[in-house]
Amino acid sequence: RLCGNKRCNRVCSFCNTHRCSSLCTDYRQEICWRLSKPPYVCNGCELRRSCRLEKRIYSATYAQREYEQVRSNSRQGVQLTEEEALRLDALISPLLKKGQSLHHICASHADEIMVDERTLYNYVAAGIFSARNLDMPRVVRMGKRKKKADGFKVDKKCRIGRTYQDFLDFMQRHPGAPVVEMDSVEGKTGGKVLLTLHFTVPQFMIAFIRDANTSQSVIDIFNQLSQVLEPDAFRRLFQVVLGDNGSEFSNPSALETDPQGEYRTRVFYCDPQAPYQKPAVENNHSLIRRIIPKGASLDAFSQEDITLMMNHINSYKRANLGDKAPYEVFAALYGEELLRRMGAELISADKVILRPYLLKK
Repeated sequence: RLCGNKRCNRVCSFCNTHRCSSLCTDYRQEICWRLSKPPYVCNGCELRRSCRLEKRIYSATYAQREYEQVRSNSRQGVQLTEEEALRLDALISPLLKKGQSLHHICASHADEIMVDERTLYNYVAAGIFSARNLDMPRVVRMGKRKKKADGFKVDKKCRIGRTYQDFLDFMQRHPGAPVVEMDSVEGKTGGKVLLTLHFTVPQFMIAFIRDANTSQSVIDIFNQLSQVLEPDAFRRLFQVVLGDNGSEFSNPSALETDPQGEYRTRVFYCDPQAPYQKPAVENNHSLIRRIIPKGASLDAFSQEDITLMMNHINSYKRANLGDKAPYEVFAALYGEELLRRMGAELISADKVILRPYLLKK
């Protein structure tokens, strides 16, 4: 008895319990010669039904299911060695905790990271690095903003000939004119306020702190800028200014002309409650809010603090600028001398900080 069962009285060749080929030491498997050439399966063989040799059958359903399982397994887990994970963590996590985005980091260290940006997002979400999603403001979704009433503050007469439609008509006649979007960033009610001026093409922004949100404070800053940059340079940079309907912008004539009465810019207004008509400055304010959270008081900050903050923001690389920083694009367009006059400096990529502790004293 090949199976070793002494109680079994069956002849081994007629046994259905065990295959003799699995027990007999003298068994030698015979393989059909047709399986040694394409298609290597028995599906189309005319002797398939009568053949007693071991068969190989191709099943498209089974093959597809097996392929999908292999593909799924290959995409699970982290395809990263422990040493590589530690190296990337040492490079990326400290920069993320400074408030930098993964895109900024990848653009600055492409030759060191050698990993796709989307893959890095997955690594952070999976907890591979010491930095977490909470360290990336764009990843953590904000709650729905509370809607608040915003009354119309500007005298309608000052908008005659300066409406958003007038702006579009002017830009159609002067398609190459650079546009500067103007807005205010408020802290606590009644406290200091920022005036932000955003150059839309290089995405370069400058900001000035004001003791109060008054029209005169904006006029004083325009006069100061005109003097620092010199009138010709000011007129070249500020050909068109687009603002909202805030009361601080309600004296366009004083903004358009210098104290000597010389023309220096054109001022236009967005439609009421239409911040989407100046999206560039609104979007850049999100970077300011990373350093100065909404609702925080601006009273403790000086102009030096605000200039430092803007230097870090303007050194932050942008995908839509070809991975260049706004400072670099502005310098290429207008030269570094004008940047120096405005107090702008380029911060090295790894030292860019977009966190509140940048201005902690």
